[in-house]
Amino acid sequence: MPGILHGYSPVLVSIGVSSLIILLGSYITHGLNRTTTAAVLGMMVTVLITGAVAFWAVHAAHLSGYNSEEVVYLNFNTNGTIDLVGLLFGGIMIGLLGVLYDIAISQAIAVEELFRAGTHLTHIQVYHRAIRIGREHIGALVNTLAIAYVGAALPLLLVVQESSYGVAYAINNEIFATEIVRILIGSIGLILGVPITTLIASSMLSAKYAQSYESTGNHHHHSHH
Repeated sequence: MPGILHGYSPVLVSIGVSSLIILLGSYITHGLNRTTTAAVLGMMVTVLITGAVAFWAVHAAHLSGYNSEEVVYLNFNTNGTIDLVGLLFGGIMIGLLGVLYDIAISQAIAVEELFRAGTHLTHIQVYHRAIRIGREHIGALVNTLAIAYVGAALPLLLVVQESSYGVAYAINNEIFATEIVRILIGSIGLILGVPITTLIASSMLSAKYAQSYESTGNHHHHSHH
């Protein structure tokens, strides 16, 4: 926050802080191991791709960053020194990480557990099974987020309902347009995060678990891939 208030780029500050949260948070919570590393790499790759999409979306939708009265006060009190569009983008990226973190860790752990339980599975089979878990998880998360959004945006939704201008006018309003972009970016991140993290985890962990399997002397069951 002091960095942004001093006039540093909100985009760079947000991405820097987010990366730090990913690294420290993940390793402290889940331990220094391959599974956590797979999740961290999965998150980073997804954040880079989705960040590019978000950057394009914010500019393509001509969002000004004036999406709440707090921003108006902030802009006034800092004499316009803060890059509001950057601030909006930074906020979207941090929010994206919030949901990505959940997906990435779950996928990496799922892959590890599948390798442990199904020592005869190839990493491609593990990948397919883990993707199934991820798909259901995305479905559940999207519903969770949708419900949370409706809860937070109830007054806004009533304004639209009550507005004499009609729905098309309301959803093109900056406040709504911003939320729609935020939801879309979050969803894109979630959907990309699953295959990316699962791919990284299944290739990183397959080496580890294939070796431990071969060393138990079950050579004749082992299917080489």
